[in-house]
Amino acid sequence: MLFITNRVLLESSHSESGRKISFDLNDNQALQSVFFCERHGENDYEELGSLSFFETLKTTSAKQILIYIHGFNNMPEGEGEIFSNAEKLQRLFDNAQENLVEVVPMIWPCDNDFGILKDYWDDQYAAHASAPAFSRVFEKFLSWRNTDFDTPDTCMKRINILSHSMGNRVLKKTLLEFKDLSFLGENIPLIFRNVFMAAPDVVNETLQKYHEGKIITQVSRNVLVFYAADDLALRASKVVNLKNKVVSRRLGHTGPENMNLVPKNVYAFDCDEFNNKCDPKGHTYFMEDRDGTPTPVFEQMLSAISTGRVTTADNERNTVIL
Repeated sequence: MLFITNRVLLESSHSESGRKISFDLNDNQALQSVFFCERHGENDYEELGSLSFFETLKTTSAKQILIYIHGFNNMPEGEGEIFSNAEKLQRLFDNAQENLVEVVPMIWPCDNDFGILKDYWDDQYAAHASAPAFSRVFEKFLSWRNTDFDTPDTCMKRINILSHSMGNRVLKKTLLEFKDLSFLGENIPLIFRNVFMAAPDVVNETLQKYHEGKIITQVSRNVLVFYAADDLALRASKVVNLKNKVVSRRLGHTGPENMNLVPKNVYAFDCDEFNNKCDPKGHTYFMEDRDGTPTPVFEQMLSAISTGRVTTADNERNTVIL
């Protein structure tokens, strides 16, 4: 499995293609270097370098790419952790439609401390600090996609984003950094086919037209928001943010604050009916339930990736109860 990371490595931070690497899980410093890598097995990682990474990605049989940005308090290995979730997603997509999607995790440095609230606060800093490094990743993806069409280096694979929980902060901050560093002004290119915001841990006004998070709606054809009012994991977010005088509700609890104030390419899906059938906290509901059945969120992602379109019964408000 290919992956990208800005985590501290036990080896040198000097990039070197072909070397074996390992994570320093006790150091959650957000490096401004970024490593393009491949996972051969549990705790068996190799740094490829960007050129080999993109060449490998181009030659995979998958027609599209899904970049998976995980949430807070996630480690690389272990059941329910980053690579486990990415492998599960890959299996679900392969079972539904072979060669449709290549899942590529983007791993940022969550903390390994004891105590979920302390982890949350530390991870919030790491999420923001990861933006400069990952903005260069998006620049590389854009350059890779924008190669002249008459050259053999052109890649026609469409790119999608799945950002879970605090991964949506990483996404927003990265895109803002990308915009500033690229001197694009308001001329933001359409980079992604779909952005899937699962249980997003950002304020519920984020996607409104006059909020800085509107950039997410500018870089993607479709933006699908999945939320659940009884998501227990987001209560940690509420506690920490109230302490720091941020009183707005979370997008992952309510969906967009006002659908009339978000662009028409935003779609909101209420997942209250099934989120707690997937995990005890009702927070990780974008894959399968406890019986191994793909969730309605996964089915929506599969449809949007396959067709490039999102269908709702209410065409005026773009809202659905799943």
